[in-house]
Amino acid sequence: MSFEDDMAVFILSRAIDQVLQSASGRDIVIVCVGTDRSTGDAFGPIVGSKLSGLKSVRVYGSLEEPVHAVNLAATLEQIRCANFRNPFILAIDACLGKFDHVGQIIIERGPLRPGAGVKKSLPEFGDYTITGVVNVSGFMEYFVLQNTRLNVVMKMSDIVVEALKGSLRRYYNRQRLVSTSEYP
Repeated sequence: MSFEDDMAVFILSRAIDQVLQSASGRDIVIVCVGTDRSTGDAFGPIVGSKLSGLKSVRVYGSLEEPVHAVNLAATLEQIRCANFRNPFILAIDACLGKFDHVGQIIIERGPLRPGAGVKKSLPEFGDYTITGVVNVSGFMEYFVLQNTRLNVVMKMSDIVVEALKGSLRRYYNRQRLVSTSEYP
């Protein structure tokens, strides 16, 4: 969906509600990939920074402590070694796409393939991905990411954050209802 759609938060939140049904009984981990050294690639860390106050999930990747190409493998190892119950990993990253897809927020089942847009070979990970198409692909990708409009990245990140917060709130409320109904 487009970040310009008036219903974007609602639509994305309902899609995330469906995704979180797969997470039942698992610890939710959100990994926001990118760097604050590139406007376009800051989408993930901006989302991570805005989610960092959540107590219900563990968030990796923020403007202060980004998860990027250099430390991605170590971060994934840290998650693997943590005491998470079969972690449900939601990966968030920026991507490049076709001109008419710029501004789209995409949620997909399956692992994130970070770095694919800039021809990097990095570990794939995640149960689901949320990607924001921040600019056009096809030519001089690093330059394109550097020259992405911050306004687009900020508005897209706001939508993702609000949708995630709403979905997580509903998810944990349902989990509490289920656990209390099991013990009359």
